[in-house]
Amino acid sequence: MSIAFDPRSVLDPEVLRKFLKDNDVDVVGDLQIDLVSGGKSNLTFSVTDGVKKWIVRRPPTGGLTPSAHDMAREWTVTSALGATNVPVAPTVAFDADGAILGAPCTVVEFIDGTVIRTAAELDALSDAEVDRNLDGLVATLAALHAVDYEKVGLGEFGRPAGFAGRQVKLWARQWGIVKTRELPDVERLCGILSDRVPTDARATIVHGDYRVDNTILDATDPGKVAAVVDWEMSTLGDPITDVALMCIYREPVFDTVLGFDAAWTSPRYPSASEIAQRYVTATGNDLGDWDFYLALASLKLGVIAEGISHRARAGASPEAGAERASEATAEFIAAGLRFVG
Repeated sequence: MSIAFDPRSVLDPEVLRKFLKDNDVDVVGDLQIDLVSGGKSNLTFSVTDGVKKWIVRRPPTGGLTPSAHDMAREWTVTSALGATNVPVAPTVAFDADGAILGAPCTVVEFIDGTVIRTAAELDALSDAEVDRNLDGLVATLAALHAVDYEKVGLGEFGRPAGFAGRQVKLWARQWGIVKTRELPDVERLCGILSDRVPTDARATIVHGDYRVDNTILDATDPGKVAAVVDWEMSTLGDPITDVALMCIYREPVFDTVLGFDAAWTSPRYPSASEIAQRYVTATGNDLGDWDFYLALASLKLGVIAEGISHRARAGASPEAGAERASEATAEFIAAGLRFVG
């Protein structure tokens, strides 16, 4: 059983109001703070003074994995992408070390638009709109991968050489931090992936968590992405890891991780293979050792699912039923083994 937790208790409105004003933000009244539903990772709050509105994000209060809640990473990449054609929310203020707000926090402008999170919300779209939405998502990801990261000041944002190999090691380490039981197949999958790391890969900015509900869509056109959000796992690396993760998120068992019927797992979207092909068509780039990338994405999601349960059992999750997320872990790991076994 998870321990009752009110996430709004970790963000004091008076302290936040002073922080905004100290950063030359015009705040005209008392702040109202509300938790944005749907978050299984960093805590996301909507904040308003009755006139303007902002979004504040901070890490969860417990069960942290070292790289999965990096607010400095999120701040750095969104600040740099503001001058590109990749849609992001304009940045406002950043408490880098948490000395003021109690934890590292980013503040960005509120983007008015539509977030499609559940299958029921997706059902409001026609088939043609769903298809156009997918094209918009793929085009936006392709635009991100086309950004010259050196020109936008992100040359030191990551170490793209050897990225995929480090990802295998990273998720193996994080399994050791968040596991709630022994699961030998995790070590087996990590071993196979370590021996199969691609030696030739492109280097781009990668989002690290890309799917429909990590975007805000234009309020009148579901085919247009108004902003890409949730950048805390972004870095410089192999762009095919983004494509593979987007495809593995389509697995129905991901509903168990989220605790509801997700839009992105809906059969109304095309198959994972068609999504991957649309990316190839949009970019002209091939997918390399595609089975390796699918298996790596499966490992990542299996560990993430375990981490969600770990935080819930520690009382650090605001989501009801989050402790059940680890029920999906073994299925993701088994899928990964099928890809490379």
